[in-house]
Amino acid sequence: MTLRSNSRPAPPARILLVDDNRSGLSARKAILAEFGHTVDCAEDAASGLKLFERHRYDLVVTDFRMPDMDGTRFIAELRKRKPDVPIVLLSGFVEALGLNEHNTGADTVIMKNAREVHHLTSTVHRLLTTVRKPPASEAAPKRKAARKTGRT
Repeated sequence: MTLRSNSRPAPPARILLVDDNRSGLSARKAILAEFGHTVDCAEDAASGLKLFERHRYDLVVTDFRMPDMDGTRFIAELRKRKPDVPIVLLSGFVEALGLNEHNTGADTVIMKNAREVHHLTSTVHRLLTTVRKPPASEAAPKRKAARKTGRT
């Protein structure tokens, strides 16, 4: 996939990719690496959590259906550790299960289909180049500190 000439390239990022399907894991890793990203892979959510605790990731891509813990539980665990990390959830069951950003905790939910590569690469680009607002729970203490010092 080529980026449009008017869009700036996403900065190289460290991405955690979690999927119990080895073929899908290898293919997605290769695609993301082509864009200059460093990609660490885990074949289950427990291994993904261990990697997430050891390294700083700019973005996480996870499958929904995994044997030890599904993608929504995995996302909830990631959010406990680092609420602002961008997360992409992949599933072949998006429509059948009614998966969306609100009921999964992901920033974006992508259907596994023939357009997945395009959707994944454009979503990764968008999430890496968009400035994220901190969650309200993190922003509140900063406002209080600014008030004490007289800055707004």
